Amino acid sequence: MTDISALPHPHRHDGSPRKVGIEVECGGLREDRVADLVAARFGGEVETSGAYARLVRGSRIGDVEILLDTALRDKVNGAVSRAGLDLGRAVIPVEFVTEPLAPETLPEIDALCRDLAQDGAFGTQDGVALGFGVHLNVALPGMQVDDILPTLTAFALIEDWMRGRMALDPSRRLLPFVDTYPTALLDRLCEPGVEWTLDRLAATYLELSPSRNHALDALPILKEAYPDRVVAAVPQMGHKSARPAWHYRLPDARIDDPEWSVVLEWNRWCAVERVADDRDLLDRLKAHWRDYRARILPIPGQWASVSAEILDEAVALP
Repeated sequence: MTDISALPHPHRHDGSPRKVGIEVECGGLREDRVADLVAARFGGEVETSGAYARLVRGSRIGDVEILLDTALRDKVNGAVSRAGLDLGRAVIPVEFVTEPLAPETLPEIDALCRDLAQDGAFGTQDGVALGFGVHLNVALPGMQVDDILPTLTAFALIEDWMRGRMALDPSRRLLPFVDTYPTALLDRLCEPGVEWTLDRLAATYLELSPSRNHALDALPILKEAYPDRVVAAVPQMGHKSARPAWHYRLPDARIDDPEWSVVLEWNRWCAVERVADDRDLLDRLKAHWRDYRARILPIPGQWASVSAEILDEAVALP
């Protein structure tokens, strides 16, 4: 079993442990069956919470939602629409969503994933059109700019390098919500001498990257601090929750691959935070980025190999 990495700062500023909410998508099983398997492993009562939604209430890991993961789910009216949605099940995933959990609970989530796979669930690698993912909602230590800016900057600078080493499934690379951050945002984050405040960070992000379609979505965090500004810049955020947590959704959900696990993806996230916590390393990466951008003929798409000159030696990515 893969060892679980620890966050460099595992507690919030109030002393409470930082937790992580898990969302895992898969194909091959309907909502009822996923709910039954969740209840079989963790206990609780299965309730019908919608036409395509179930809730396992009172399990030993808290309430667990099971949903057909599509924006159409809540807009289905009549038998014809329902039939069309049912036909789409070949490529529309079912997901289970947990409450925030202690990281040491993650092996139990992997055990559930094995239960689902043994019952016929499949993941991204089973078809070119299958963009199933796993999302980690990682609680922040706090809502100060120093709780947010280093991690955002670290992820922006190492994302291309990480993708190359994670062998991201081609279907995931084609999906819009794994877009890398705009170059202009990296330029601003790496600009020397900026006196960053949370207000300035929010203004910069909303100016240069006003989109939910990124592997690391900072909009829920910014909405926690500035709800009106975020919704004005990104209207889709009007019906999305604000929360003081990173929404990390890059990895594949290869639920039926014995080499894959939620723990693996958690460990990769911990590597991001270790880079963020190493100020010397982060400063070297920022300087390297500025040098890369100052080249007479910077070659687009080459940052992964350029940054590898530092990262291959400095970072152990699972």
